[in-house]
Amino acid sequence: MARNGMCFSMVLFLLCFASAGIGNTVQLVQGQKTWCIAKPSTDESTLLGNLNYACSQVDCSVLQRGKPCFNPDNLISHASLAMNLYYESKGRNAWNCNFKNSALVVLTDPSYGGCVFA
Repeated sequence: MARNGMCFSMVLFLLCFASAGIGNTVQLVQGQKTWCIAKPSTDESTLLGNLNYACSQVDCSVLQRGKPCFNPDNLISHASLAMNLYYESKGRNAWNCNFKNSALVVLTDPSYGGCVFA
């Protein structure tokens, strides 16, 4: 039950962050850790395109069945991890987390269980 509450809180935070940040630029403190994730409102076609693009540029083997980030086995989770791997590999610049305006830079670590977002 606590896990459901945590997931709901994360989704609520992301929705608030997304709506408050439309058209705005987030100013980060130098050296502050950030992650890139898919916007919750992104359609499946865009998520699949993002997943395929990111994985054509970086190693997404952690998403394979039996690996730490396979579960939950859903498109938004897999796309978010792939997008973050790409974002990290390119130096964590805001422009590397755009994905045609279907991504968010977040300050909260989205890692879960054994799946660590770098």
